[in-house]
Amino acid sequence: MMNYSNADVSTSIPALSLYELNTLVSSVLSLDLPDDYWVEAELSEAREVRGHCYMELVQKDEASNTPIAKASAKCWASRWSILRPMFERVTGQHLHAGMKVMLRVKAQFHAAYGFSWIVSDINPDYTMGDLMRRRQEIIKQLKAEGVFDLQRELTIPAFAQHIAVVSSDGAAGYGDFCRQLADNAQGYRFTVRLFSATMQGEAVEQSVIAALNRIYEEQDVFDAVVIIRGGGATSDLSGFDTLALAENVANFPLPIITGIGHDRDESILDMVAHTRVKTPTAAAQLLIDNLSRTDQLIESLRQRIVRTTQQRMHTEQVRLKAVAERIPVLFSLVSVKEQARIDRLSRQVLNAVARRIDTARQRVERLEVRLADTVRRLLTDEQHRLQMLEQRIEAENPERLLRRGYSITTYEGHAVHDASQLPKGAVVETRVEKGAFKSKVE
Repeated sequence: MMNYSNADVSTSIPALSLYELNTLVSSVLSLDLPDDYWVEAELSEAREVRGHCYMELVQKDEASNTPIAKASAKCWASRWSILRPMFERVTGQHLHAGMKVMLRVKAQFHAAYGFSWIVSDINPDYTMGDLMRRRQEIIKQLKAEGVFDLQRELTIPAFAQHIAVVSSDGAAGYGDFCRQLADNAQGYRFTVRLFSATMQGEAVEQSVIAALNRIYEEQDVFDAVVIIRGGGATSDLSGFDTLALAENVANFPLPIITGIGHDRDESILDMVAHTRVKTPTAAAQLLIDNLSRTDQLIESLRQRIVRTTQQRMHTEQVRLKAVAERIPVLFSLVSVKEQARIDRLSRQVLNAVARRIDTARQRVERLEVRLADTVRRLLTDEQHRLQMLEQRIEAENPERLLRRGYSITTYEGHAVHDASQLPKGAVVETRVEKGAFKSKVE
């Protein structure tokens, strides 16, 4: 091994400047990699700066999903202004992290900025294939979970007038939706409440899910949910093609109508929703038409009730007329029948009364005979009893005693039975058959 001092190196070996070295590398790359190459990669970052598009490319291990290759790529504004509209028109999306792309690139090593791949073309069909594959995987998983068609099992209420709207605050589409509902020709009234959410970019999924969660807390207040978007670019629809958002919409207990404003393809959100329409105004018209159908049904039923009632009234009038015509005849028949019945009952009553009177008369006669015998017997008994009483009275008559020589002495109106009971000086009265005299006790 040879050892050199700093002085030896500076004088014996010529050195290159960094610029010269980078220029040399650039020349070597230009000679060794003179062609354009198609490369498949995933975007880990994509951004625009002053019209230029700067990309970070990555390739991941399929088993571990860890990066095994990285590189930077640039598309200058002059070329990007052509490629971007074409790519977004075909795919319906803008470049974003996580998207798989096929780029036509050429190696470039700039003396000041280092190495990068310069993009000259992009194959949208490749990205479309990858997007379709991912969409099909999501759809397959939703079907496997049994939720893909859950929304279509719900029914938009016949009187759906309380509407929850998921849209960005101040969006033109939301304004169009509200005006369409308010200005309906039939004069139907709707109550609309906005649940604000981000409707474009990478935040769509979480923002819309958060809005649905807020609606779920008040689900009894609303008849249906409308997810609308208006005024944004069709390239900002990737957020509506996610598994988490689709699962939330599919399992939501209220019917969901989507009108996110694109015609090219249905998003997965559209596929799992109850009803998909093209625009916010079409979503509003769908709700108006729903009420109109209900109104027409009610009117049809009202007319049917009127017709049925009229027919029934006519039938009853005919029946009533027929009955009225039969009433005199029926009355005559009934009258004759009832008169005969009354006569029969009268005779029965008279016969019954006569029988009762005859029976009562016989009973009275029997009672009269019995009463006369009883009275005579009672009179005889009473006469005998009176005679006995008269004899007893006569036996007890004081006059009779007086006629026999007895006397009755009284003191103060009472008969005297014991002379020793009379006080001294008492005046007593003695009554005899003929007259009375008074005595004084000594």
